[in-house]
Amino acid sequence: MRRAAYADQPYWGRPVSSFGPQDARILIIGLAPAAHGGNRTGRIFTGDRSGDWLFASLYRVGLAVSPTSTTVADGQRLHATRIVAAVRCAPPSNRPTVGERDSCRPWLVRDLELVRSSLRVVVVLGGFAWTALWPALSQAGYDLPPRRPRFGHDVRVTLPGDAVRVVGCYHPSQQNTFTGRVTEVMLDTIFATAARLAELG
Repeated sequence: MRRAAYADQPYWGRPVSSFGPQDARILIIGLAPAAHGGNRTGRIFTGDRSGDWLFASLYRVGLAVSPTSTTVADGQRLHATRIVAAVRCAPPSNRPTVGERDSCRPWLVRDLELVRSSLRVVVVLGGFAWTALWPALSQAGYDLPPRRPRFGHDVRVTLPGDAVRVVGCYHPSQQNTFTGRVTEVMLDTIFATAARLAELG
């Protein structure tokens, strides 16, 4: 159902692809397109409050050319960074299911394969995406640690045999930003750390 504020706009209403260069050194994994964000605009984290927080932070640390992402024609570009989602379509009530996650896994696997030669850091937004990541990494040919680490903000894992770090980050959802569970400083610290680990200067 369309939101009244966007009643005169066409909705993309289809699977939302990843955004950013295929030779990225940083991969950001989100949850799913928002019903009135990516599902409306056709670009992940674009046109919604979570995206406002995410792109503003990426801009502040030098990973995006603009602090906002409102439409697919806004000129936004990412530096050595690619954004993907565990689920590619907007789920009912913005709550993706395990079945949707597993059905979309081949797309996450493909993204991990595309960046294999350049990837240095994976930033995972939220526990759902954290759970989705590990089997996708395995299917994409990455070596995994012997035990799957528990998700947490700023939890860091180095993949054995690869120069790749995985970093957990609370999702910049309104629930988290309104309650202060996520702050601008927290996001900036995560992405500045990712840029440093990726040796982006």
